[in-house]
Amino acid sequence: MPEDVPIGDLFLSARFGEQLAWDELVERLAPLLWSVCRRFRLSDADADDVSQSVWLKLLERLGQINEPAALPGWLARTTERECLRVLDVGKRRRERETAIDGDVPSEPGDATAEHLVETAERNAAIRAGFASLTPRCQELLRLLLHDPPLSYVEIGERLDTPVGGLGPTRARCLDKLRRSTPVADFMELDFDRGRR
Repeated sequence: MPEDVPIGDLFLSARFGEQLAWDELVERLAPLLWSVCRRFRLSDADADDVSQSVWLKLLERLGQINEPAALPGWLARTTERECLRVLDVGKRRRERETAIDGDVPSEPGDATAEHLVETAERNAAIRAGFASLTPRCQELLRLLLHDPPLSYVEIGERLDTPVGGLGPTRARCLDKLRRSTPVADFMELDFDRGRR
């Protein structure tokens, strides 16, 4: 793909499924994401996570971005939000670790019996819904939750799927999980509880 192709044209080609255009788009705009991550002083691992998350969000929203020329700005803002989310998660994790290591908890516990029951019901519904998914969806979701996290390239290789197809497949699998009877029933029950 010629280097003088405008970002907007690459974006439109990627939207219509052209893998070379997607690859070129990622190649050209990845430094933008990294520069934002560097401003937030993220570790390389956290910056990788943020980048993967941002590219996934773009894949999920390819059809919703109306102004392709505004893509770099959208990516920069989305990367900033993801960096803030990662920093917030890290801060909460450190607070929890401090509370575990110290004698005084940093915030009061909210593990009431009702909360524990609701959590157990939610987890059971998710497990049952997960079991109803196709083996391919189950494997994709397992790989996405792998610890330590796998890159999209590694996941694509394990599933013999192009990297560009992982985001849409993930979205479909999560939608099937949400619509599965156990999860849908739990969400309805949870909604009814909230109305009381």
